[in-house]
Amino acid sequence: MHNKTTLVTGASDGIGLECCKILAAKGSNLILVSRRQPLLDEIAESLKRQYPTISCTVITADLSAPQAAQTLFQQVQEQGLEVDFLINNAGLLQNGFFTELDLAAQESMINVNVLALTSLTHLFANNMASRSGGHILNVASLAAWTPIPNQNVYAATKAYVLSFTQALHDELNASKSGVTVSALCPGYTATKMMDNPDQGGKLLVPDGMLQSPREVAAQGIEACLAGRPTIVTGLANRITVAITRLFSRMALAKIAGRYYRSNMQ
Repeated sequence: MHNKTTLVTGASDGIGLECCKILAAKGSNLILVSRRQPLLDEIAESLKRQYPTISCTVITADLSAPQAAQTLFQQVQEQGLEVDFLINNAGLLQNGFFTELDLAAQESMINVNVLALTSLTHLFANNMASRSGGHILNVASLAAWTPIPNQNVYAATKAYVLSFTQALHDELNASKSGVTVSALCPGYTATKMMDNPDQGGKLLVPDGMLQSPREVAAQGIEACLAGRPTIVTGLANRITVAITRLFSRMALAKIAGRYYRSNMQ
């Protein structure tokens, strides 16, 4: 990744921030994207001090807004930047009963998790293909493998990301585009999503299943650059995915629903 350029959405904390740190250490220039410009500016300055040979460009964007992806892509183009690695990490989560959660918040979640991710992938995949190479890492979730009552829209958006990315991986390979797209499926990760009062509730995490953002980011980047279509981080999560294949989707929904309702605080 030396002298390449990576764009990371949701770059201000969690998995996105760790991706930035890992790639900066590899010599990649960075485009940091999130809604919080002061925090992004601090991160960019810190990374540039630690790695003086890289450049860090800050772009603020609310990816839930209409045409947000197109605006972001245009800003990148106007600055004369070419993205070699796109990490679609930005995401929103809502816990609770579907009919009781705020509809606007759920629409924003769909806009960020599905629409913006799809649009950014389309725009940058075309641009990368015109240069015969590039990588895209779409952050899905362990939730992508199971219908989850009380987290149903979130799980559905992540199921979309997984299915979309796996299919696109085959398309791009078949067309010999030189572009690789991968889906990252972390389980419980120690990010603000685990304790955010705006998302409707807090879920208790089973012992031994909480991963650090650093290990999730490292595994995702390594596997994406190696060309793997699907990355499930952690042995416990891989076992969980294997178990889901033994049950019908309605059986999984009932099991997940009982678990989430009994463990939500």
